[in-house]
Amino acid sequence: MLLAIDVGNTNIVLGVFDVGRLAESWRLATFRERTADEIGILVTHLFERSRIDLGRVDGIILSSVVPPLTRTMEEMAERFFSRRPLTVDPGSNTGMPVLYTPPSDVGADRVVNAVAAYESFGRREKIPVIVVDFGTATTFDAISGAGEYIGGVICPGIGISADALFQRAARLPRVDVRKPPAVIGGTTVTSMQSGLFYGYVSMVDGIVARMRAELAGGDRAACIATGGMADILASETTAIERVVPDLTLQGLRIIWERNRG
Repeated sequence: MLLAIDVGNTNIVLGVFDVGRLAESWRLATFRERTADEIGILVTHLFERSRIDLGRVDGIILSSVVPPLTRTMEEMAERFFSRRPLTVDPGSNTGMPVLYTPPSDVGADRVVNAVAAYESFGRREKIPVIVVDFGTATTFDAISGAGEYIGGVICPGIGISADALFQRAARLPRVDVRKPPAVIGGTTVTSMQSGLFYGYVSMVDGIVARMRAELAGGDRAACIATGGMADILASETTAIERVVPDLTLQGLRIIWERNRG
């Protein structure tokens, strides 16, 4: 079994692969102050609830964009699983050339997503791939037809935008991000929901169109989405062709297999 761990700014996502199949996955809130023991106890409890023996895990791979938690997660793996994890380094051990400058500046999760998306949707026909990740930030990543990570776009996430409206405008309430009944809002709440929802839908379509124009073979590029808001927003866009909720975990599995091989 392989334990894949992705440490993001909002959530820590864990997945257990059994002979290449994602058997179980969990999501924890990211708290930078947590210790290795605290995380280990939580993970142990999740394994027990799912009736998975910790001793069956013979490999661990870690991707992290939260530096204070990277070493914490490594210590947790060593202490509770007696395994030293493979920590993803975008510039050296993913098997994907990174053209970002410098390669170490690109988030590990972005390259992991790129690896999974290209393997599933680009490699066979040698076409470019665009990945849209609706996380704490909304990111757009471009992968060439030759399988190179080129770069991308970083925007505030939809949750950050909703919080900013509430915090910076005295008369605006905090709202849940959801599809409103119409673009033209008849109340303050639906007007805000319309701006957030359709604003991001239009942003996605606009940015992906501009990325296609710059990519060699961009008219054939596959556009894949992942992240917490992907299911809600993707159906309203014209650009996104497929939503893959476990894209990051699948990318971690592929990188582990490349390094083990």
